[in-house]
Amino acid sequence: MRYVISDIHGEYALFMRLLEKIKFSDGDVIYVCGDMVDKGTESVRLLKTLLHMPNAHCILGNHEYGFLAYYWAVMKNSPSDFGGVLADLKRWFPFDGDLLDWDIVDRLERLPLYMEEEQFICVHAGLPLDDDDRIVPPALVRDMVMLEDRTFMRPEVVPKGSKCIFFGHTPTRNVYEGDGIVACRREGRAGGSISDYYKVHLDTGVWLGGVLGCFCIDTCRAHYVKKFNY
Repeated sequence: MRYVISDIHGEYALFMRLLEKIKFSDGDVIYVCGDMVDKGTESVRLLKTLLHMPNAHCILGNHEYGFLAYYWAVMKNSPSDFGGVLADLKRWFPFDGDLLDWDIVDRLERLPLYMEEEQFICVHAGLPLDDDDRIVPPALVRDMVMLEDRTFMRPEVVPKGSKCIFFGHTPTRNVYEGDGIVACRREGRAGGSISDYYKVHLDTGVWLGGVLGCFCIDTCRAHYVKKFNY
């Protein structure tokens, strides 16, 4: 099975519970649409897990990009002090920064801003539309638009074209009711195939309501777990 998720925000234990719930195995694949870090207490532990999973395909979110921008600035000021730079980077993650190493930094730096497959595109915040309401090809879109622009989340934004767009960045509760994943179905479609949807809003706002969800691309069903203390 193929799954997609976004905005895990350092909730390593909750993410592992979700994988257990869906019975995630070596034969499955999960796409992660950015914002793996910050807010939660196990950002680095989550990165260590995801970036070493051969069947996890991750892209950058604005939070990872923010960390990398800080890293690039520190390296520019101290290009030969690798020990000092790493010590500085560890302080970015106040709860488990001691787990950070150069392997994680290097793997993070190699992550793309989007992934495009035959049936879908994964991006963090969304993509702009052209004058015909078609998706602008991601390769032509500025980085910060894909990372931070909130236009795509609006219900009235209905892109034409055959591919479904998976995105997060803004909790669904800010647009719709509740903390569930919102799959937007094409008019007249039954909803049994991913081609029946034009976009899927994935950010369940785990840091707000404690709910973390993923979407199965093959069954078009959402799966959820919730933190025990919420």
